[in-house]
Amino acid sequence: MAAAKAAMVRAGEREVRVSSPDRVIYEATGSSPEVTKLMVAEYFASVEDGLMRALRDRPTALERWTSGVREGFKLATGPADKDAEAFYQKRVPKGAPDYLESVQITFPSGRVADEICPTEIAVPVWCAHMGTLTFHPWPVRRDDVDHPDELRIDLDPQPGTGFSDAVRVAGVAHELLADLGMTGYAKTSGNRGIHIYVRISPDWEFADVRHAAIAFGRELEKRDSGVTTAWWKEERGSRIFVDYNQNTRDRTIASAYSLRPLPGAPVSTPVTWDELASLPSPAGFNLFTVPERLADGDPWAAIDDVAHSLQPLLDLWEEHPVELNYPPDHPKMPGEPPRVQPSKKVAAHWDPEGNRVERGTSERPRPTGGPDGNRVEGT
Repeated sequence: MAAAKAAMVRAGEREVRVSSPDRVIYEATGSSPEVTKLMVAEYFASVEDGLMRALRDRPTALERWTSGVREGFKLATGPADKDAEAFYQKRVPKGAPDYLESVQITFPSGRVADEICPTEIAVPVWCAHMGTLTFHPWPVRRDDVDHPDELRIDLDPQPGTGFSDAVRVAGVAHELLADLGMTGYAKTSGNRGIHIYVRISPDWEFADVRHAAIAFGRELEKRDSGVTTAWWKEERGSRIFVDYNQNTRDRTIASAYSLRPLPGAPVSTPVTWDELASLPSPAGFNLFTVPERLADGDPWAAIDDVAHSLQPLLDLWEEHPVELNYPPDHPKMPGEPPRVQPSKKVAAHWDPEGNRVERGTSERPRPTGGPDGNRVEGT
């Protein structure tokens, strides 16, 4: 059968070509019809106001599902997943249009890359043409890629908990932010979790923002016994995990108004605090319902109005400046605990700095991943 003729999608002041417009990206479910590639591109164009508020001038990685979303399909997260159907694109793809702009970012390994930096809605629509469903923007702007302007609180339900538990903890987080004199903005993750963003002045480095997130998580633990900052899954239990490492360099969260690769084409959707408190499920937020919702106004419309100081949280960090684990692909950091599951740790095998002790000498654990000991980023 001959391939369908490419379609043109209006995106701002441009017409963007979308190849294979009839390709089914999301199969029909019992409660939603199928979604084609053209429909994905049109969706991004229709949520321009909210999507560009989330992406504009930010280096952005793409989550590309070029063959669509199907049961059993896998997203590649490292070199070992070479047969996966989906992957992260962390560098500007070949064939990018001339209106697509980029910015150079530095990975934890020290390597650099030119990453997409959306400046107009035609860019996300073109990314849909490339099979993108989810956008992963850095918490920085292109004019200063080393100093975040966002604190991101990721409330991640662990086994035995669900969306309602995340809603409860989000309410506690809202109260804590108010006590700190900070304004937070909440959104659904597109699955079971909740993300809370706080605009901050770009006066601190990634390590500082990460420490602020740890301090915030520890305060939440004091206020709600159903919260944990434990990095190791075996220690989390049936609690909501505050993933502080989402504030580490090269760690990103699905943006507001991104699609997620799950049945029914769910959307990571901004909500008001009152709405969230009474929201039984995020299932109603999807490609079909969110454009009309946004037409009535974006709950995050005022997010850029005020940039807060991070100092109140850094003061809390200084009260208990005990380091927690970094992601495994990040270089070993000073003061970081041993990178070994607590159940497998033998105290005599580790020195006070968290380095493996072998035959009476202090050695760092052998690196894994790429040839320089760091994960191979992107494609």
